Amino acid sequence: MSRTPVRLLVLALTAAIATFVLPATAHAAPYCGITWGSLDKQTASLPAGGDPLVNVRAGRNTCYDRLVLDVRGAVQSWHVRYVSGVTNDPVGNPVPLRGGAFLEIVAGAQDHDAAGRQTYDLSDRPELVNVTGFTTFRQVAGAGSFEGVSSIGLGVRARLPFRVFTLAGIPGSSSGTRLVIDVAHRW
Repeated sequence: MSRTPVRLLVLALTAAIATFVLPATAHAAPYCGITWGSLDKQTASLPAGGDPLVNVRAGRNTCYDRLVLDVRGAVQSWHVRYVSGVTNDPVGNPVPLRGGAFLEIVAGAQDHDAAGRQTYDLSDRPELVNVTGFTTFRQVAGAGSFEGVSSIGLGVRARLPFRVFTLAGIPGSSSGTRLVIDVAHRW
């Protein structure tokens, strides 16, 4: 047998193996089983006059970093999305954030109680939570509170998958609601 037919046979065999084997191995399982995506996530439209925001905190998990907004009462609604830049509500000034991508978090929760007493200060706070050493988070900054809606800017390493959900109860209370934002460490 001459060399040309042998080479053609080897090439044909390699192509056949690649056709059947490579596509199956090219699709790796999602990172930590995460299938959240990076598109906007929201409830219905944001009503004014939400219950008071009382704390913002962050934590780390093996697969994601977590931001939690503690609200004394119910979180009426929320909208979380990637934006090119976060602005201060209501004046519209840019909120400087570290990171390769920025999440704007808008929650139907206000920064004061029914008597007008401040429950959480979101005005001009460039470091709401210390996220030094976090895998994904780079900075959490206050972006203002206006007409019962509070805004927070979250600087992250890159545009990564995230999810948003609520949990009942806040630390130190049997009532309240936690608005939870998880951002994956990678795709």
